[in-house]
Amino acid sequence: MLPELPVAEALPALRAALSSGPNAVLVAPPGAGKTTIVPLVLMGEDWANDQRILVLEPRRVAARAAARRMASLLGEELGHTIGLATRLDRAGSAATRVEVVTEGLLVRRLQSDPGLDGVAAVLFDEAHARNLDTDLALALCLDLQRELRPELRLLAMSATLDGALFAKLMGDCPVIESLGRAFPVQDQHRTRELKEPRELPEAMAGAIRDALRAHEGDVLAFLPGWGEIRRTAERLGGVEADVLPLHGELPPAEQDRALSPSPRRKVVLATSIAETSLTVPGVRIVVDGGFRRAPRLDPATGLSRLATLRISRAAAEQRAGRAGRTAPGVAIR
Repeated sequence: MLPELPVAEALPALRAALSSGPNAVLVAPPGAGKTTIVPLVLMGEDWANDQRILVLEPRRVAARAAARRMASLLGEELGHTIGLATRLDRAGSAATRVEVVTEGLLVRRLQSDPGLDGVAAVLFDEAHARNLDTDLALALCLDLQRELRPELRLLAMSATLDGALFAKLMGDCPVIESLGRAFPVQDQHRTRELKEPRELPEAMAGAIRDALRAHEGDVLAFLPGWGEIRRTAERLGGVEADVLPLHGELPPAEQDRALSPSPRRKVVLATSIAETSLTVPGVRIVVDGGFRRAPRLDPATGLSRLATLRISRAAAEQRAGRAGRTAPGVAIR
């Protein structure tokens, strides 16, 4: 029995759209359940015909979390009905019906198996997180659908997607929207504006200590990268909470620890990987440093380098919304 999450209201329209046509766009807010509930529902559709459904995730951490969550909803271990394929993790069997994959692996699969034999549908989760691999995978899937596999289903899912634009790209397909459920989030601003990212660790540690004293629930803090996470953790010694890092290069066991419920309060120090599809249980406080690290082309060398940049207003709102996934919360900027 699947949990009754907000996306359930959109499922009848989504099932009808994919029964009558090959493509659809689903727009649903964070926490609605689109990442974990939709694939489990669609694998039972007649058109799925006991073939696999591929769920594309832009980040390895999100892929692992989504696969583990779906397996737990079915009361199974990962690797049976629910599979996973990332650069670091592989789990699957002949019984696998839903396979969560990262974007790079899907592109390589399309190159080695351009017909996607045995695949009934490809679900592009967080489709707004555009990059070369995601765009190439979607283009290859649309080409495959036109030329060889007209029965292949393609579904784009996102919380912030321009549904009409993506629907036009995918052949004027239906757009299904779910209003979802969001708890109120109180916005607060620290009195001192940060001018440089190097000021972040000290300021972040102070904001987290104040938040733990003033509010209930676990803390999700956003920092640009591993260096800032490590220095902030060093400054949080002695707090009455487990201080846990969360970024893409962590070993899987440490990622799982940050994403799992805990009897003690948690402070999760995360990069921008926690902005979108991941749900961190128990979080009612978000502390946002306002920066992120992203690749930028250096015209002098012709190579990409990682730059520390201010986040957009939309990204700030998305981060703040993580505090209102399961209960009223507070976002400290």
